[in-house]
Amino acid sequence: MTRMRTAIRTTAVAVGLVATLAAAGCTQKNTGQGAGTNAGGKHQIAFVPKLQGIPYFEAMNTGGKGAEQALGDATWLYQGPTQADAAAQTQIVRSFIQRGVQVIVVAPNDPNSMAPVLKEAQDKGIKVMTSDTDAPNSVRDAFVNQASTEQIGKALTDAMLKAMGGKGKYAIVSCGETAENLNSWIKVQKQYTAEKYPEAQIVDTVYAGEDQAKATQMAADLMNAHPDLTGLIGECTSSAPGVAQAVKDSNRIGKVFTVGLGTPKSMKPYLADRSSSSSILWDVEQLGYLTAWAGDQLASGKQFQPVNKVSDKLPAVKWDAATKTLLLGDPLVITKDNADRFSY
Repeated sequence: MTRMRTAIRTTAVAVGLVATLAAAGCTQKNTGQGAGTNAGGKHQIAFVPKLQGIPYFEAMNTGGKGAEQALGDATWLYQGPTQADAAAQTQIVRSFIQRGVQVIVVAPNDPNSMAPVLKEAQDKGIKVMTSDTDAPNSVRDAFVNQASTEQIGKALTDAMLKAMGGKGKYAIVSCGETAENLNSWIKVQKQYTAEKYPEAQIVDTVYAGEDQAKATQMAADLMNAHPDLTGLIGECTSSAPGVAQAVKDSNRIGKVFTVGLGTPKSMKPYLADRSSSSSILWDVEQLGYLTAWAGDQLASGKQFQPVNKVSDKLPAVKWDAATKTLLLGDPLVITKDNADRFSY
């Protein structure tokens, strides 16, 4: 009987110890969500691009990895959908919320559908950011902007009309219909064209998603629908080479001019054969670097300054507290003469 009582007491102690350890484990897991560091003592910064696998976002990933090495206290995580799909992107964000990372950064395909998910993350104690593409009506703590909306919209328009001789009809082949950055640039282009180039006209805007082949087909359709068309703008890094390819395929080089937002390597052959006149972009790797740096600042509880020394290559990044925006800098004009300077 005594032995039985001893066994019962021993079992009870063991069960209690297991329960205590389990409770402690749960507490540690919950505390880890947005609390500051992961098990390795580093801040986990998760970046969810619009689309994984295209040169543009891969270049951002390269920049983020570079910042991870330079900062020393950050872990850069990178995962996006294989198609530019808002629902798939939302699932990935939720997986990072469940993982308990410290910072989630998104380039949203659809800013409106992403906004409530970012609120879910914030409610878990996770810092939330946008980069490349904003969700202005969300709870995001910061937006890392590649260049101002006005600058990009005007630079695209000026490059297009320079190639067209300041007059004529042109069309825009954009990507996602709900992409905040693309739509804001197009709005500037329409207004700026009307104000500065009265002899020019935007005849149509179409959306190819993040599909280069579809952009090529849509550009061909636009040239057929508007025989007097003399310009095409590719509004993103898949449609920029797409519209140039359409001009090349139709033997209209020198008759229909194209510009776009294309990466240097993807645009190099089109710049060389003049099916594209120029590409408007920015240093994409540095955009990724700045994104990782900003995430690390938020995870560390540090405040952004009006002007920030991020690195030797980014010595004076401006912070606009009113809009919670970090500005990478001015857009770049990429031509056949400088395309080789970039590795992406």
